Amino acid sequence: MNTRKRIYIIAEAGVNHNGSMDMARQLIDAAAAARVDAVKFQTFRAEALVSESAPKAEYQKAVTNAKESQLEMLRKLELDETAHRDLANYCRLRGMQFLSTPFDEESVEMLAERINVPLLKIPSGEITNGPLLVKAAQTKKPIILSTGMSTLSEIRTALGVLAFGYTRRDELPSLAGFRNAYQSKTGQRALKTNITLLHCTTEYPAPLIDVNLRAMETMRETFGLPVGLSDHTQGIAISIAAAALGASVIEKHFTLDRNLQGPDHKASIEPDELRRMVQSVREVEVALGSEKKGPVQGELKNLAIARRSLVAIQDISQGEVFTINNLGCKRPGTGTSPLQYWYMLGKKSDKDYRKDEMIKR
Repeated sequence: MNTRKRIYIIAEAGVNHNGSMDMARQLIDAAAAARVDAVKFQTFRAEALVSESAPKAEYQKAVTNAKESQLEMLRKLELDETAHRDLANYCRLRGMQFLSTPFDEESVEMLAERINVPLLKIPSGEITNGPLLVKAAQTKKPIILSTGMSTLSEIRTALGVLAFGYTRRDELPSLAGFRNAYQSKTGQRALKTNITLLHCTTEYPAPLIDVNLRAMETMRETFGLPVGLSDHTQGIAISIAAAALGASVIEKHFTLDRNLQGPDHKASIEPDELRRMVQSVREVEVALGSEKKGPVQGELKNLAIARRSLVAIQDISQGEVFTINNLGCKRPGTGTSPLQYWYMLGKKSDKDYRKDEMIKR
């Protein structure tokens, strides 16, 4: 029996709506057509996220107005609370969960308390943002934590902050408090109940040589938590590979058109690719099956046909000795196992056998 949980697939719309609600709804429609579990946007106030002097990343400069600051770029991509409510309602109508990544404490509060998202997703860049992590955990919502750019030590520290937020409501945050919360039974219980880690390579697009999918298993063994992938590579092969490696969550950026102007379109897949990815992940999911090794029901009918039995490869008279010249192995496998071949050599036949007749032991 297969007890493996279904892989949770998140279509990351992010800011690929370009500030347009019409485009945001089209992204939801595309995600619904691909049959993902959730579509995710990003929630932020530009002024709370970046300073006026914050530079753009190189990949952002390449696909947006180079003269525009990061702050100016992000202002155009903000969605207000009314927009969030509308998109959340539209997701429900399309049969999917609405998610969004909060980049500030006010956004955490809005998403958790007023929009009532089922979980919070913390992006890789915020893994050292202690106040945001504490606020997110204090909502008591499950959290998916991306770990791009992080060491195991940094992930452990972040988990300590989250454990503290889940379990130490009345204690002032401190590094010692985070360590104690992580090491406590209640803290570990809270983490195992609520946290999923996502392996991630924070580059857009991420080069294959830097993906290191095997790190998923390292994190799973180190922290004892479910692990998935936030996939920034081009194409869909790596998401499918992550499914085969036991990912519990797969998150993938998508867009309506990679040629659109905006910071993330070039590193995203298009609707047809998203559909193929979901279909392929579901096929892998079925094929993973259980850890039990043995013949499955569908194989049993082929067992006798595919295996062999001991047979006479020429006529054998009663009393004649079985030798390599008269004893062989042929299909079907309904007689004496070929594993008895060496036992039979040198023994005398107790009856006459015709060529191709099965040998009885």
